[in-house]
Parts: sequence; C-alpha cells; structure tokens
Amino acid sequence: MKIGIIGCGAYGLALSSIMHDNNCDITMWTNKEKEKNDLETKRVNTKKLPGYEIPKDIKITTSLEDCIKGKDLIVMAVPAVAVDSVSREMAPFIKTNDHILIATKGIEQGTGLFMHQILQKYLPTRNLAVISGPSFAVDLITKMPAGLSLAAKSTRTYNLVRRALANDYIKLRKSKDLIGTEVCGSIKNVIAIASGMLNGLGANDSTTAMLLTEATHDMMEILHAFRANKRTVTSFAGLGDLLLTCTSVKSRNYSFGKLVGSGATQEEIKTYLENTTVEGYYTLESIYQLLRNKHVKIPIIDLIYSIVVKGKDPKSLLKFLVEKD
Repeated sequence: MKIGIIGCGAYGLALSSIMHDNNCDITMWTNKEKEKNDLETKRVNTKKLPGYEIPKDIKITTSLEDCIKGKDLIVMAVPAVAVDSVSREMAPFIKTNDHILIATKGIEQGTGLFMHQILQKYLPTRNLAVISGPSFAVDLITKMPAGLSLAAKSTRTYNLVRRALANDYIKLRKSKDLIGTEVCGSIKNVIAIASGMLNGLGANDSTTAMLLTEATHDMMEILHAFRANKRTVTSFAGLGDLLLTCTSVKSRNYSFGKLVGSGATQEEIKTYLENTTVEGYYTLESIYQLLRNKHVKIPIIDLIYSIVVKGKDPKSLLKFLVEKD
C-alpha cells in the first residue's frame, strides 16, 4: 500500500511509524529544503519527535506531486493554519477517486471552516476521512495500545485507512460523524488551555475533574449546535482525547494554559506562542467567532477567550466553575 503523508511534524512522523509497521510504502512531504536534507541524512527530528528514527525506506520530498501521485492514501498532517494554502497547492495533483485522511485538528480562523470543509473547497475528491483521539505523537511511537476515532462517509476510504493504521496496538473505532469528530478534536484543545490554567493557579485534581465534567456537557451543546451526533462526545475523539489533553504536561495546550494561569507576562506568553504550535490558541478565536455567528452561548469558551485574548484574570476561572449553571 502506497501512502503520501503531507507534513513532517511530530504527528505525521508518528503515523509514519505505525504505517511502516503495517508494511506500507511511505513518502513524506515538507516544504522546507533544509528539513528534507536533515531528515534524509540524520533520519531523526530531535526537536519534533525525539526517540523516533525514521526508517531508511521512508522517502522524504519537497515535491507535492511526488508525494501524491500514484498513492493509495494521502494523509494531511500539517498544522491547521497551513491547511488552506497546502490544499490549494495540492489541487492540481488530486483526482476525484483519491482518498485523503485528515489528521489535523482545528477550525480555520476567519471562515470558521473545519479541516474537511477546507479540503472540499479546493479538491475534487469527496473520499475524506478524519482521525482523532487520545494519541500524543511521542506515545504512538512506543507501540503501546492506543484508540482512535475514524470518521468517514466512504466505506472504501474507511477500509484503506484501517488497512494503513489498524494493528495489534492501534484500535480504530468507526464513525460517520465527520463534523462531530472534528468538533471534539478541536474543542478539547481549547479546554486543555483552561485545564492548564487551573494547574498554574494551584488548583487540585478535584477542581480539574470539575472542569472536565462541565466541559463534557458544553461539548454536547456545541455538537448539537453543529447538528452533529451528541454521542460522539463519548468517543475516543471526545472524552478520550479530552482526558488525555487536559491532564498531561505533554500537551502544548495544557502547558500554555499553565503558563497563563501561573501569571506569566504578556511578553512571556508571546514568546511561547512564537516558538510553540498551540493549536488550541488558533482554534479559540475560530470557535469563539463561530459560536457567536450561530448565536450559541457557551460560557466556558467566552471565559477562556476573555482570559487568553483580552487579558482577564485567570482566577476568574475558579469562580466561574462554582457559579456556572
């Protein structure tokens, strides 16, 4: 099976390790010539995914055409902010019968589009799948059991992804709820920022559990607003990813929230964001505006936005949890 992975970040590399175990022929794309040369010669990326040595038979390219042409499955694994531009660059090489797996989580700023909707805007294929669940890249390369939600409308696409990823340590749970899976995968990053704030404020595990319980109810309301399946909140993409991302220092979103909660200066926060990809920060602006446009009020999202973007005192989160209806 031939796979093209768009993106050489931590998650793309982690997925390549699983697919390589499943005997797939893999080509990975980066838009940086230096990164390509470094990965080809050193076979490691100590900054993005320490501990993973890229197998010698995984090819690295800066040509989207080479990464896409003749592949059974294409994997989108670039940061959410880059999906629009990369999709436009991919368009000349995508055919109507191509199959694409989206591993990127987030909501586009300005448009409020989910990742599969951006691809639908530029690409002729409708054979799209979304994968989401509790799975840090650094954990996936250990080959210990992990569960993921796989949402796809096409049975053929689902089967291709299953063939590429499922094995004796990766479990895939089937879904047809693309919107719900993407909503959960995006919102949990925002909630993780709030969870990190609690840690920075010195709150205990009981308070964190309180936040996660309230967040689960709010996620159900958001799913309802997008006409998605409320049951998706109990999936690997929902509760599973929420628990992982909101309780681990491995999460960049959680670490960012901890920085905010501990009283970091605006300059320290700015420096962190400039040097770290915090998908929850990118998604926060998008979901805040999207919910306002839909006239849906989710107080926890409004509060996180007020703290992170407008500089409200993080301690207001403690009061909010007690007073929330």
